[in-house]
Amino acid sequence: MAGRNAGSSDALGKASAVVEAADRIKGLIIAGLRARAAGGKKGAAAEDLDEHQFVCYELAQSAAEVSAGRANLEYCLKIRESTLAEGATPTVEEQSALLFIAEMAQGVRNRVSARLADFGITPRDLAETLDREDVRSFCTEQLSVSNLVLLGDRVRKRGGTGEIVFLEERLLEQRRKFREFSNRVVKPLAERIHREDLLVPEAILKPLTEMGAFGLSIPSRYGGRQDDQREDNLGMIIATEELSRGSLGAAGSLITRTEILAKALRKGGTPEQQAYWLPRLAAGDPLCAVAVTEPEFGSDVASVKVSARRAPEGWRLNGTKSWCTFCGKAGLLLVLARTDPDPGLGHKGLSLFLVEKPSTDGKAFDHEQKGGGRIRGQAIPTIGYRGMHSFWVVFQDYVVPDGSLLGGEAGLGKGFYSLMAGFEGGRIQTAARAVGVMQAAFEEALAYASRRIVFGLPVADYQLTRVKLARMATLLTTSRQFTYSVARLMDRGLGQVEASMVKFFTCKTAEGFTREAMQIHGGKGYAEGTAVSRHFVDARVLSIFEGAEETLALKVIARSLLEG
Repeated sequence: MAGRNAGSSDALGKASAVVEAADRIKGLIIAGLRARAAGGKKGAAAEDLDEHQFVCYELAQSAAEVSAGRANLEYCLKIRESTLAEGATPTVEEQSALLFIAEMAQGVRNRVSARLADFGITPRDLAETLDREDVRSFCTEQLSVSNLVLLGDRVRKRGGTGEIVFLEERLLEQRRKFREFSNRVVKPLAERIHREDLLVPEAILKPLTEMGAFGLSIPSRYGGRQDDQREDNLGMIIATEELSRGSLGAAGSLITRTEILAKALRKGGTPEQQAYWLPRLAAGDPLCAVAVTEPEFGSDVASVKVSARRAPEGWRLNGTKSWCTFCGKAGLLLVLARTDPDPGLGHKGLSLFLVEKPSTDGKAFDHEQKGGGRIRGQAIPTIGYRGMHSFWVVFQDYVVPDGSLLGGEAGLGKGFYSLMAGFEGGRIQTAARAVGVMQAAFEEALAYASRRIVFGLPVADYQLTRVKLARMATLLTTSRQFTYSVARLMDRGLGQVEASMVKFFTCKTAEGFTREAMQIHGGKGYAEGTAVSRHFVDARVLSIFEGAEETLALKVIARSLLEG
C-alpha cells in the first residue's frame, strides 16, 4: 500500500524535513569547501576553487536540486491550503513533488557518501541528516515501484496538459493567447523549418510583433508590454514556454535577444539611448542579436579579443564573433568589445556597442561601408535549434558612431556589468524554453504510448512505461515550478544566483527528458519528421548557450554559495 500512503496528509511535512536535511548537507559542503579552498586566508580566490572543480560542480548540482525541491514543496503546500481539505486525496502535483524530493535526497546522498572526505562530510553528518530513519523511510516509500506505477496511471488518465497553477488572470490570458498561437501557427510550420533549415518566416514574426511579444521585457513608457512600476519576468517566461512548446528554434528563442538587449540597455544605457532604442525593439523593428562569444572564448567572457578603437568617425571594430544567433536577420547587434588594449584588465577593459547593420534573410551576408569598413557573416550548420541560424561574424574596421557606445563615456569599461544584467534575464528565459520543449516532448510521448500497440498491448500499459511517465511528469512539474518561483524572486529584484541555478537544472533535465520521450517512440522517434526527434536535438543546445552548465556551476553558482 506504499502508493496509497505516499499521499497521506502528513507527507508534505515529512517532505519538508527531507528538504531541510539535504539543505543542511549542502551547508556543510559549503563550509568545508570554503575552508579548504581559502587555506586559512580570508577568502577563496578563483584559482583556489579550480583545485576543487569536481566538488564545486557537484555542489552546484545539489544546491540546484535542493532549491527545486523547495520550490515544488511550496507549490504543493499552496495547493493543499487553497483547494483541498485535510486528508483529501493528494493531487498529481503533490505526489510528483514527494517523488522528486525523495529522488533529490537520494541523489545528494549518493554523491556525498561516495566521497565523504572530498566533500568534507563525516559519517556522523550523514547519520544526522540524509541517513536519518525518517528520511530513509520517506525515500523508500516514495521511490517504491508501486508508488511510481500509481503516479504513472494518474498521469496517463489526466493527460499531458492538466495541472494546477496559481497565476493571476492576466497571466492566464497571456498563456492562453500564446498557446493558441503556438498551436495554430508555429506547430504546423515547425517541422519544415527544422528539416529544411529555413529562416523563421514572416508568418511567425509578423503576428508575434503584433501581439507585442518583443515588448514583454520593455516598460510601457517605451512602448512595451511591461508595467512601468514593476518587472514581469513571470509574464515573459510564460510566453516563452508556450512558444518553445511549438518550436524552440522557430519561436521559443525569438524574444531572448530582445530580452538580453533591453535589460542591458536599461542597466547601462543613457536616457537618450533608452528613449531611442527601446520603443524600436518593442516594435520588433529592428530585430536584434547579441555578439559576445568568440571562436576561442565561449563562456570566458572576460577574455574576449574583438577590439574597438577610437577613430575620427567614432569607433572601429575589428575581430571575429561566433554563435551570434539571428545575426543575419537582425538590424541591430549588441557587441561586446575590448576598448582598453591591456589584457590584464580582464572584464574591466570591455564595453558594449549598439551596432547597426543591414538585415538579410540569407545564410550569409557581406556589407561594406563607404569608407571601406566591412562586416560579413556566415551561418553555422547545427544538428538542431534551426530557424534562427547562428553566425560567424567578422568585423574589419567596421565604423560605428560615438553614440553607439552603451552608456556613452560613462559606460566605457563597464560593458561586462550591463551584459550580466541582460544575461540574468536570458538565463531564466532559457529555463522557460527548456520547460516548453519538455512539455511538447511529454505530450508527444504520452499520446504515442497510448496508441502504439506492442505485443498486443498499448505501450503505455507496460509497467516500465508507466514508471517513465511518472518520472517525466515529476521532472516537468518540478522544472516549471522552480522556474516560476525564480521568476517571482526576480520580479522583486532578487534571485540572481537562482536564475543560474534554474537554468542549470532545467536545461540538464531537458536533455535526459527528451531522450526518454524519444525512447518511448522506439525506432519512429529516431526518424526525421517526427516531432520528438526535433525536441531531442533542440534540447541539446540548452545546456550550452546563455552560460554553459560547467561555467554556471563553477564560476557562478558554487562561487556565489561560497561567498555567502
